[in-house]
Amino acid sequence: MNLRILDELTPDPKKFPDFTDELRQAMQQETSLFFAEVMNKNLPITRFLDGRFTFVNAPLAKLYGIPGIQGKQMRRIDLADDRRAGVLTQASILTLTSNPDRTSPVKRGKWIMDNILDSPPPPPPPDVPDLEQASKAAPDAPLRKQLEIHRKKATCAICHRQMDALGFGFENFDAIGRWRDTDGKHKIDSSGTLPGDESFSSPIELIRILTKRQDRFCRSLSRKMLVYSLGRGLEFNDRCAIDRIVAACREDAFRFQAMVIAVVQSEPFRMRRKKESSHEWFQDDSPANVPAGSGRHDGPAPA
Repeated sequence: MNLRILDELTPDPKKFPDFTDELRQAMQQETSLFFAEVMNKNLPITRFLDGRFTFVNAPLAKLYGIPGIQGKQMRRIDLADDRRAGVLTQASILTLTSNPDRTSPVKRGKWIMDNILDSPPPPPPPDVPDLEQASKAAPDAPLRKQLEIHRKKATCAICHRQMDALGFGFENFDAIGRWRDTDGKHKIDSSGTLPGDESFSSPIELIRILTKRQDRFCRSLSRKMLVYSLGRGLEFNDRCAIDRIVAACREDAFRFQAMVIAVVQSEPFRMRRKKESSHEWFQDDSPANVPAGSGRHDGPAPA
């Protein structure tokens, strides 16, 4: 989830004076602990999207408007309102998909397409104007209107229609993940429509739509886990292995451990192809050909 990028980000201190290194660390810890909870309790992977719990300490609880939390120790809480659920409403993800001085529906939408929907958008055309030009054309307009001007080119609209809609679904959260109902003098409009005419009017409604697309999320997460376990990028011939991993997860209600087992049982993890262009696999357990950290030649666990 690229949480390390948070260490390199510094939101505008004039606009976000509450953002401190202590808060940054709490953001990272929240998402790491949340991930571990889903993994250790073998919850369905869709809990990453709609989990109604999280981990906070006093600084993070203050950002979220949650009363009664004291101290720096992170603790598990159930979410009582309908504003937050899962990683998409956690401050870490909302901050790393924002600009230093404002939110970025484009970055947030792209992150969802890359990491949730397994449909990364193509690079923008080289002649696309930047948002600053659109801002000059309508300096007092809300961000949604500025982006409408920005994507007037047909080549831009194809991708931005879905990407921007996904990002605007989380506009109730500012650039450090704090809830808001207005942006300056403009009322927040978090509504949108996705391909297939699925409409939403709030972050939670959008999350419910994304949660139903569990096959696509499973495929995206499977790809990332296989890349991590192999220590290399995926190739065209790995697509069948991904299909089998997704099928295995589906048979076990998309539980996290089903994905882990399917990854380590996959042919790319256990074997090597005879040739780069070959579809045939063979077992190769020589230490030189086993990815570091895979556990296949790590010896017994230390006492």
